[in-house]
This record gives sequence, structure tokens and C-alpha cells, in this order.
Amino acid sequence: MKVELLEEKVQAMESRNKALEEELNDLRIAKLQLVPIVSEKERPGKLTVPTPMEESVDRLPSNKIKNNKAALHPTFPFRFNDRGLRRILRRQAPTLSLLNRLLFLRCQNSSLYHLKLLHSATVRMPLASSINGVGSISIQQHGIQLYANCRLTNFSNVKIRAPKRMIRAESQMTDARSVIVKPEIDFNDPNWKKHYQEDFDRRFNLPHVKDILDLKPRPTTFSLKSRIPLDDGNGADVDDWKGYVNDDDRALLKVINFASPTSAGAECIDPECSWVEQWVHRAGPRKQIYFEPKEVKAAIVTCGGLCPGLNDVIRQLVLTLEKYGVKNIVGIPYGYRGFSDNRLSEVPLSCQVVQNINLAGGSFLGVSRGGPSTCEIVDNIQAKRIDMLFVLGGDGTHVGALAIHNECRKRKLKVSIVCVPKTIDNDILLMDKTFGFDTAVEEAQRAINSAYIEARSAYHGIGLVKLMGRSSGFIAMHASLSSGQIDICLIPEVSFNLEGPNGVLQHLEHLIKTKGNAVVCVAEGAGQEYLTKSNAKDASGNVVLSDIGVHIQQQIKKHFKNIGIPADVKYIDPTYMIRACRANASDAILCTVLGQNAVHGAFAGFSGITTGICNTHFVYFPITEVIASTKHVNPNSRMWHRCRTSTGQPDFD
Repeated sequence: MKVELLEEKVQAMESRNKALEEELNDLRIAKLQLVPIVSEKERPGKLTVPTPMEESVDRLPSNKIKNNKAALHPTFPFRFNDRGLRRILRRQAPTLSLLNRLLFLRCQNSSLYHLKLLHSATVRMPLASSINGVGSISIQQHGIQLYANCRLTNFSNVKIRAPKRMIRAESQMTDARSVIVKPEIDFNDPNWKKHYQEDFDRRFNLPHVKDILDLKPRPTTFSLKSRIPLDDGNGADVDDWKGYVNDDDRALLKVINFASPTSAGAECIDPECSWVEQWVHRAGPRKQIYFEPKEVKAAIVTCGGLCPGLNDVIRQLVLTLEKYGVKNIVGIPYGYRGFSDNRLSEVPLSCQVVQNINLAGGSFLGVSRGGPSTCEIVDNIQAKRIDMLFVLGGDGTHVGALAIHNECRKRKLKVSIVCVPKTIDNDILLMDKTFGFDTAVEEAQRAINSAYIEARSAYHGIGLVKLMGRSSGFIAMHASLSSGQIDICLIPEVSFNLEGPNGVLQHLEHLIKTKGNAVVCVAEGAGQEYLTKSNAKDASGNVVLSDIGVHIQQQIKKHFKNIGIPADVKYIDPTYMIRACRANASDAILCTVLGQNAVHGAFAGFSGITTGICNTHFVYFPITEVIASTKHVNPNSRMWHRCRTSTGQPDFD
């Protein structure tokens, strides 16, 4: 028997390895061309770019480039940072400075070229995406390798590799691509908009349990006309209540029609910034459902770190499930770990149990990072006879939920996997905001106000506040904008110099001489290029960041000591105080609606989806689209411009 079991395990491992190899083979490489955008006055007809360097390096194999510096034109250093690249571009092609020109990536066949910007580079340039328009991509943050012709001023034949971003959503590593490669679009085709919309509709189509099973719907049991589910003989009729959402209802993903790519915050699909309608599925209760409520066992799990509003979502999930008539509701303790740890038992949930849990912060079910493999989780789902799994978590948790969804489909299980996006950083793609963000901004005001009082009360006082934001500076930007007390705001998306005439320290010196005090707000992921990099990772696979706040504090003290001016620096890090807060009114409302819509989506038969708010409307997205990349602050957006107007800070470049 043992030999047979071992043989079965070996066969299972071989089949799994084969599947992984097929997935790796499916990883596509985006071949893109940079198209410079100029105004009509600068466009004499066909755009031509002056190219001082006429020499071109003979094509070399990519593995030979690294060790062959002589093959590169001497004008171009082999390693350079964002600032160095911009200096080169100003010198070689003044009309195409990255500071004042948008560059659009346009799909086109090309070959591998010569100049390789190494992994340590920090080049940022706008990316034209059919999802989020122009978004900043950092080679350093996302590990994107850029290959370009040495005739860099031509901006021709650029190739971007979309690497695998490793996110530990479970004990085994799960792959997620930082950039989803879009199919080629021939903008010369008069029907390109139609083809684009067809592709968009295909990608944003919601997975459904009837895709793998032959199921017939039944009338819903959800109605607000009755205190009890419609199935219990109360005589109510579904058609009597006009509170249901039609399956064909859609909401617009983008609502601004940008007239020009040079407009502030422009998000364009093509170089002409043409308007293309992009519709996504509206969230809400349906007239037809695909589960029998009395037979459903629903489970709720919270993963990742703490975030204000977790208990509000748990509470609303339970209340809405009971409104449908579900009696068997359980909580999985401590994230995905609860599926495999025999010491952890399911937590029975009911209206009476969760009634007041929203009055406290944290998670009633507990949270953790990491966990068992996907197969173990699905085995556990089968053993526990779970029909609906509601997953509360961020980007990595969504990747894990997608893997669970795919495994359930592979086994043809009638299980609905629905996510509720939880990230305090507000960095999940496509959504206006995620729950916990408003509370974080509000609580950050207390830290900023304390830093301001400390700075104002001290002789040459400087308050320094570090806020959350590994790769996105939304909390720092919004907190700075709302407080009105910040003089300098530093975020990961915008590079800055500490030293030099245009550096942060020089501006601080100016503020101390003119105002007598200053307050600095920095996101935790900003300025990581100044710190010693660590290869350490947390259980979710995220790189453990060095403390930029401590580094800036030390540099400020050193600078003012060297110039002989006394400075009193107060450093505040309110991270864990903010995470443990109870949700404020705005987030509590958002959590309530998201929890309700998650249940509606599960009963409608959708799986592998997440619910969110888009242009003030609540919608459903396929998980595959929201994990395509991370949402970032657009340095050309009006919101960042407003923040800089409020702080009065210059370019630290």
C-alpha cells in the first residue's frame, strides 16, 4: 500500500511539474515601441527626431552584452539612474525630455537590441495600458528589464520583459506577472476600436460556475420586501420588487475623455488619445441564483496584515448570507493557515455572534501571512463541504484566491470564490479606493499634527512622519494634502535627491531659515535606492524594506550639524497604531456595501471575482485583471499636482 501511495504521489508531482512548465512556456514577452508625442505645432507632418549618434552597435546576443562594455557607445554609461537617463535625453534629444513629454508604449514586432538597463536601474516612464492608461513603471520596484537600441533618441524597438512577480500567498510561491501583455493593436485599422472592445469584453467577462457545470438557476430568496427569505412561504414575488440588478447592467471603467495625451493625468490607449468605451459588470443582487441557500456552507477568511474595516466586512457578509437563508456560516481562523493547522477549528458565525464586532479594530477571525499549498486548501474545502469562500485580502491574497478558484474549476467543484479587496495602501488596480484607506488618511492626521506641534514648539524644529506605502504613495499624498501642515511629501513613484542644490536637505535648510520649522511626510517605500538592500522577505513574499524614515532623520541631523545650524528632529512612525484602528464612517459604509455585493456575486454564480468601487459605482472584476499590476500615483496626475501646490515643494531632481 505504501508503495502504491508513493507512486501516486510521484505521478501527481510529475503532472504538476508538467503543468508548471506549460505555464512558464505561456509567459509572453511584450514587444513594444516607444512613440514620442508632440504637439501639433511641433508636428510638421511626419515626426522626425534628430539623432546625433549615427553609430549603431552590431547586434549582440543578450548574454554577451553584460560583459562587453566596449560594444556600447561611450556616451551612454552602462549603469545609470533615472536622473542620469534624463540628462542624456536632454543632451541627445531636447525635444523628447522625459520631464515634459509623454512616451507611449505601442505594441509592435521588434528584435532584441543592445543596451541593457540593469536590474539596479530606476528608470520610470509612462506605460500605455488598456486598463489603467498611463501608469508609472519602475524597473527597480518591479524588476522589469528594458532592452533598447543604442540610438536611444530614436526610441525605437524597445522590448520589455514581463517578469514573474513572486507573491507568497501560501507556502509555495505563486506567480503573478507585473505587466499583462496586451494583444497587438493595429491603429491603422479603421476597426481597431471594435477589436479592442471585443478583447476588453473577453478579458473582463466574469467566470461562472455554469462554465464548468450544467446548472439551472432558481428564483432568488433575497428581497427587502420581507423579513424572512422568500422561500419560506411568505408569498412574496420576485417581480414585485424592483431592487435587482440585470446581468447586462454595466458601469464605465473610465469617464474622462482626454483631448490630448499631454493633458494632466491623461490615460490613453492610442497616441491620439481616442475615446474608447470600457464597460465592466455592475454589482448587486440578481433575480436568479445558482445555489440553494439552505444547503450552502459559507466560509470567510481574512489574510495578510490588519486593516481598519475587516470586522465590518465580516459582519456584513454574515448578515447578508442570513438574509438569503444560509444557516451554516463559518470563519476560517488566521488566514489560509486555518485550512491546514489541526489545532485551529472553524469559528461558527451568526448574526448574534458578529452583531457588535464592528465596534473594534483588528480581525475577529485573526490574520496571518503564508499558509498551505493550493491543493491542500482545496482538499480542505472539499472535506469541509464548503460551497462559498469569501476571501478578504490584498494583492497576494487575491493571487492565492485565483489559484484556489482555478483548482476548483479543474476539479469541477461547485464552489464560488469571491474576494473583498483589503489594502490600506489603496494600491489595487482599477478601483477608486479600498476599505481602510480613508481611515488611514484620517488617523495619519493625528501623527502629522503631533509632528507639526513638535516642530513649531522647538527651535529649528523638524517633524518627520513615515506612513504606509510600499510601492504606492496614496496615503502620504492624501494625508499631506488634507492636513495642510506638510512642507515636503516624498513618495515611491517620484525620485528625489537628498543632497545637492535641488535636494531635499537644501530645501529643508531654506525652510528653517525662512519659516523656522518644517514637517516632512515620507512613504515607507520612497527613497529605497539610498538604503542597503535586503534579500529578506516576509511570509507573503514581499521584500522587507529598510527604514527610510530613520535614514532621512540621520541625514537631516548630519546636514545641519555640518552647516552649523542647530536642528531638532522628531521622528514619528504611526504604522501599527493606524492598522489597528476601527474603521471610520466612510470606510464602514464602504465595507458594508462590499460585503453585501460579495454575497450577491457568489449567489449569482460568479467565482474568481472581486468586488470594488469604480467611478462611484460598485462593480465586479475578474481577479486576473486586478492582479495584473499595482496601482501607483501618477506623477502627472492632478492630485499629485494639488499635493505639490499645497506643500510648495520644488522638484528634488
